[in-house]
Amino acid sequence: MDTPLYLQLAAHYRQAIASGVLAPGARMPSVRALMRTHRVSLSTALQACRSLEDEGLLEARPRSGYFVLAPRRAVLQPVQEPEPGATVLALEPSPYSGIHDRISDFVVKCERHPVVTNLALAFGSPECYPQEALKNAALRALRRRPEVLVSPVPPQGDPGFRAVLARRAMAAGMSPTPDEIVVTHGCTEALNLALRAVTQPGDTVAVESPTYFGLLQVVESLGLRALEIPTSPSRGMSIEALELALSTHPQIRAVVVVPNFQNPLGCVMPDEEKARLVALCDAAKVALIEDDIYGALSDDDLPLRTAKSWDKTGNVIHCGSLHKTLAPGMRIGWMLGGRWLARIRMLKHAQSRANDALAQLAIAEFMGSHAYDRHLVRLRRLLKAQRAATAEAIAAHFPAGTRLSMPSGGMMLWVEMPGGRSSGQVFDAALAEGIRVAPGLMFSNSGRFDHFLRISCGTPFNPNIEAALKRLGQIVAAGG
Repeated sequence: MDTPLYLQLAAHYRQAIASGVLAPGARMPSVRALMRTHRVSLSTALQACRSLEDEGLLEARPRSGYFVLAPRRAVLQPVQEPEPGATVLALEPSPYSGIHDRISDFVVKCERHPVVTNLALAFGSPECYPQEALKNAALRALRRRPEVLVSPVPPQGDPGFRAVLARRAMAAGMSPTPDEIVVTHGCTEALNLALRAVTQPGDTVAVESPTYFGLLQVVESLGLRALEIPTSPSRGMSIEALELALSTHPQIRAVVVVPNFQNPLGCVMPDEEKARLVALCDAAKVALIEDDIYGALSDDDLPLRTAKSWDKTGNVIHCGSLHKTLAPGMRIGWMLGGRWLARIRMLKHAQSRANDALAQLAIAEFMGSHAYDRHLVRLRRLLKAQRAATAEAIAAHFPAGTRLSMPSGGMMLWVEMPGGRSSGQVFDAALAEGIRVAPGLMFSNSGRFDHFLRISCGTPFNPNIEAALKRLGQIVAAGG
C-alpha cells in the first residue's frame, strides 16, 4: 500500500531536522510555502506538520507558525505503577484530619516568600485565554440586557447559558436538557454539593490516590471518612481495587473520580474502564461523582467521553467548570445531578444562591460561537508545547532516576524524584529562592507521595521558567 502523501512529506522534513539542515529553533516553512513547494493541498501540509509535532520535532507558536524543537537530551522513565500490595494498604478508611492544617501551612509559607516563578498553579496564565473576546462579550451582554445587574437570577442559572452547556455536552457523549443543569461557583462547589447530597457525616467516600488536595479539604470539611484507592499514572483508578473496597466496606456512599487528565497524575481512564466503573457503582447502589474539569484539553482535539455518558439510571453526578479552559477569573461551574437533582437544587439554594448573571451571559455568547472552538484548539496547542518544553527541561536538569509520565493533554506534570527525596523539604528550599511547586504530600492523607512534585505547564515556556527548573533540579539533586 502506498504511503500517504502527508507521511512522505513529514519524512522529508524529519530527515532535514535529523541532519541539521533545519536546526533547533529554526522556523519550519509555512503551510502555504509547503503547498507551493511540494504542490500539495492545505490538508496534506497541515497533517505533515501535525505529525511532526506529535513526534516532538516541531512546536506550533500562535501567529508565528511551526518551529523545530531541540531533541530531548535525556529520556525519562514513566512514573512507577502502584505496588500490588498498595491495593490492600489503601483500603483503610480513616477520617481526613489535618489536611486543612497542611494546606494552610502551604498557603502561609507561600505568602511569606515573594514568588518569582510559580510552578504550582493548575490553570493557565492570562495570555492563554481570550481576554479581549470575553470583555467584548460582557459589554455586548450588558448593552443587550442592561437590567441584568439589578434583576434576580433563576436559581439553577441563566437559561441561555444552560442551553449552551447542554449543546456542548453532546460532544462528550452526554445528552442533558438545560433543566437538568445547575450552575455553580466553580467545580469545587459542585463537588461539595454532590457529596452533601449523597452522604452524611461519618460516611465513607472512595477517592483516587493521589488526588486533588481541594477534594481532600471538602471531605474533611464534611466530616467524612475516606478510602484512598490506588490509581495508575496511565489508566486512572484501579477498578479491581474499587471492586474489592465495595465488597468489604458496605458503608461506602460515594466514589469520586477525575477520569480525564486526573489531577495530579494527568492520566486518562480508558473508555472500557469508564463503562466498568459506571456499571460497578450502579450495581452497588453507590453514587459516582465525576469531576471533568480538564476533559476538553486533549491534544488531538477529539472530545473525551465522560463517565456520565454511560449512565442510564441517573447514578452519576457530573461536575464541570470553565476555570481551566476559558475563564479562571469567573469561577463558573455546573453539574448534572442525576437522580439527586432535586436535593442538589435545594442545597445550592441554601448554600450560596444563584451565580451572578452577567458572567453567564458573556460566556454563553462566547461558547455558543465557533470562537470557543478556535480558542480550545489554540489552548491545546499551547499547553502541548509548554508540557513538552517543561519535560525537556526536567529531563535535562533533574538528577538521574527522575521519572515522569507524559500526559496526552492537560496542564501539569507529575514528577517522581529519585532516592526518596522529601517534597516538603524541596518545597521549602525552592520557595526560599522564589520558586513555588506543589509538593506531593498535599495530594494524599498518607505519606506515600512525599517523593513527588506536581509541576504546572500553564505558563508559556520562557528563559525564566527554564532557569527555575534548572535550579529546582539542583535542589532535588541536593536532597532538598
